[in-house]
Amino acid sequence: MRHADYVARQSQSNSATSALTASWRRSLFKHGLDPADARRPERLTLEELSQRRQAMDPFLRVAAPQLDQLFNLVGLSGCNVMLTDADGVVLDQRVNGADAEQFRDWGLWQGTLWSEAVQGTNGIGTCLAEGRQVTIHRDEHFHTRNTGMSCMDAPIWGPDGRLLAALDVSSARAEQTERYNRLISAQVAQTARAIEAVFFRASFPDARIVVADDTADAAVLLAVDQDDLAIGATRAARRALGLEREGAIRPRPAADLLGRSDDLTGFDKAERAAVVRALARSDGNVSAAARALGIGRATLYRRMSRLGLAEKSG
Repeated sequence: MRHADYVARQSQSNSATSALTASWRRSLFKHGLDPADARRPERLTLEELSQRRQAMDPFLRVAAPQLDQLFNLVGLSGCNVMLTDADGVVLDQRVNGADAEQFRDWGLWQGTLWSEAVQGTNGIGTCLAEGRQVTIHRDEHFHTRNTGMSCMDAPIWGPDGRLLAALDVSSARAEQTERYNRLISAQVAQTARAIEAVFFRASFPDARIVVADDTADAAVLLAVDQDDLAIGATRAARRALGLEREGAIRPRPAADLLGRSDDLTGFDKAERAAVVRALARSDGNVSAAARALGIGRATLYRRMSRLGLAEKSG
C-alpha cells in the first residue's frame, strides 16, 4: 500500500488512537493537506528571514554555543541541527558540507517553514503543535516526500512561559535506526533544556537565579530580586509552584514559594526585605501589611519612606 493511502486510511479509522494518528488527522482534516503532495516546503525571502532573526537575536546568540556542542556530537553521523522560532521557521542550523545538498533538497534549511499546518506531521511542526518532545521516524511523516528522514525535536519555552522555539536534529542516513534516534533524542532534550536555562538567566541579568526543584526533565528556575521577591519563573517552575501560566508573574516572596521560614531570622534579616514581603503578601495593602508586621500603619509608612518603598497605586 502506498504511504499516502495508508496515512489517509489510518487518519479516517475510528480505531486508531495513537498520538501519531492524531497528528495525521490534524494534517488531513484540520489543515486540509494531501499526503501525496510533493511540493517543497515554503521558504521565506532573505529579508523576511533577516527580520525574524533580528527579532530573536538575543535568543539566537545565547543558543549558538549550545548548537555548536550538539552538532559536534551528532554532525559526523549525517545529522542536521536546526533551531526554529515558534512558527516553525528555521532560523539557524549546523550541517556538514557533504550532507548539505540532501538537506537543502528536502527543505531542511534556513528560512523554510515546517509548521504542522503547512507540512503535516513532522518533527518540528508536531513538536510545536503539541508542545512536547517528539521523534518522527521516516514513514511516520505525513507527506510521502518526507519519509526518507528522521527528525528528533524538543520544545524550548521562553522566560514568559510561552513556547519560543523548537530544537531539531534531522538525519539523512537511510541506515539510521530507531534505537540510535532515541540516543539522539535524549541529547536534543538535554540541549533544549540547557538553552532554555541559559536564556532565562540572560533575561534576568540583575536577579539571583534559584533552582526551585531538582528534576532532570525541565529547568525549574526562579529569578529573585534584591528584596527576595520572585520576579520570574521558567515554565516548569510556573507549573510546579502554581504560578501564572504565561506572561509576567506577580512578585511573591521567594521564601513562600520555596517553603522556607518567613521570620526575620530565617530567609532574610534585613528590614527592607521583611517590609517588602509583607506588602507583597497583602498585594500592596499597607494596613494589612502593618497588621501582619505587628506595627501601626503610620509606623509602617515612616519605615517605607525611610527604606525608599513607595505605596502601590491603584
